[in-house]
Amino acid sequence: MRQEDRKAALAAYRERKTAAGIYLLHCVPSGQRWVGRATDLASIENRLRFTLRHRSHSHRGLQAAWDAHGPEAFRLEEMERLEEESLAYLRDRILKQRLDHWRAKLGVEAI
Repeated sequence: MRQEDRKAALAAYRERKTAAGIYLLHCVPSGQRWVGRATDLASIENRLRFTLRHRSHSHRGLQAAWDAHGPEAFRLEEMERLEEESLAYLRDRILKQRLDHWRAKLGVEAI
């Protein structure tokens, strides 16, 4: 890749819009579910799958379910997308509140 192309691709990546929100991860065979928050919903599934595949996820129950059932058993569902917030501290506070809401509503653990 040429240096100019690489710089243009990097600039485009930095300028892209991201959507923050709440997601639900579901292990279909076991019925287990976990709810989480992400500042970038578009990239959270890849990040989760990477950490689980490398056995480095911090949630032991989720890692155990992944090890027992494999990657094809998991489905990720977007539960809520936040309105675009310009200030990161507002976005983080709202994400925490919405995560608590969904955790209580669904009766599941947070990841």
